[in-house]
Amino acid sequence: MAKEQQPHWSDILKRRLANTKKDERSEEEKKAEETELFTKYYTEWKEGGDKDKSYKTIPRFYYRLPAEDEVLLQKLREESRAVFLQRKSRELLDNEELQNLWFLLDKHQVPPVSGEEAMISYEAYLQVGEQAGPKCSKFFTARVYAKLLHSDPYGRISIMQFFNYVMRKVWLHQTRIGLSLYDVAGQGHLRESDLENYILELIPTLPQLDGLEKSFYSFYVCTAVRKFFFFLDPLRTGKIKIQDILACSFLDDLLELRDEELSKESQESNWFSAPSALRVYGQYLNLDKDHNGMLSKEELSRYGTATLTSVFLDRVFQECLTYDGEMDYKTYLDFVLALENRKEPAALQYIFKLLDMENRGYLNVFSLNFFFRAIQEQMKLHGQEQVTFQDVKDEIYDMVKPKDPYKITLQDLVNSCQGDTVTSILIDLNGFWTYENREVLVASDNDGSSTADLDDN
Repeated sequence: MAKEQQPHWSDILKRRLANTKKDERSEEEKKAEETELFTKYYTEWKEGGDKDKSYKTIPRFYYRLPAEDEVLLQKLREESRAVFLQRKSRELLDNEELQNLWFLLDKHQVPPVSGEEAMISYEAYLQVGEQAGPKCSKFFTARVYAKLLHSDPYGRISIMQFFNYVMRKVWLHQTRIGLSLYDVAGQGHLRESDLENYILELIPTLPQLDGLEKSFYSFYVCTAVRKFFFFLDPLRTGKIKIQDILACSFLDDLLELRDEELSKESQESNWFSAPSALRVYGQYLNLDKDHNGMLSKEELSRYGTATLTSVFLDRVFQECLTYDGEMDYKTYLDFVLALENRKEPAALQYIFKLLDMENRGYLNVFSLNFFFRAIQEQMKLHGQEQVTFQDVKDEIYDMVKPKDPYKITLQDLVNSCQGDTVTSILIDLNGFWTYENREVLVASDNDGSSTADLDDN
């Protein structure tokens, strides 16, 4: 019996397709169903479905960041953030709208003038709010008015103060948006590299930095960024909140360099100015005697008045990041910021960590004696009259007044407002000498003032 011939697969497929019921739906209906199914299955895949009834009542509060291999989700997130920031930027008042607001405020001022300032009443204030447009509505509230209301007998507020308030708010939002553009992670904070990029691109807009050589830009950026991270990242997480940057005065100091007529005194006191950055970097180069770009303990010992104790410098090199026992420029900047700002909590935290040799979180009599012995040794070398540790210890405890009479914590130092004096006594012979002779120095200053007054007369 001959073997029965099997039909070809293509014939079978054609028969099945012919027997399939034809889909009468339109292309739009098919597309709608496809979108619905995609949304359904994608949502289930991302969220795992409703595993618990509580999901229907508790709002979602955690959104996972896309992984490195999820390129599409990363691109979607970046694009969404860009669109969001653009929308927020469009909500801000531009120069023309600010000029219009000033014109309306000036038009609605209510006499009499208070001193030299034009004033506006609450009724006129509301009228301006209605005419100024929807973008200004958030500024014309009872809360804002009450915030600016001081001691005017007619219950009015200063037009200039109100306009400055609006300008400040607009500036803060503009700066927030500008900083957010550098927030690569999109989590509301900037990493060190993000802030470096921001400042590097800001340099050409600051007239006071026009004289800087481009070869110095990297050192300037490093110098500027270190101040932000030293004070705003005390836990050394490697990132700082944009909100903290806006709340502190550092950004104001940096943007102050836009003023082409900034006084020499203001520049010298501004960490971000060209003279200040060049001063700090110049000091670093002068200390680097072997010109290898790093500082050894011996080189650092000549810092300032060259009176820091060797015990303290040992602790600096034990605790701080070094490379083959030598300090780089970034670590040096932290050192300088701590010693130049000893009244600040962040600086006290830096120095306290060096004084707290056993990482107990407090200083006891042994710790104080250990560091003060180095001061006594330096005094002996300079032929100065010796001071007993017992006297110094009693004075330190009297100044700090710690909660525990046997332990001085970092918080005790901060609360006492004497942390700078205490740390100077323990680490710097010049600081101790200044404290020990404070009465003589005050008397000399007073005599000098009196003499100057007599000369004037």
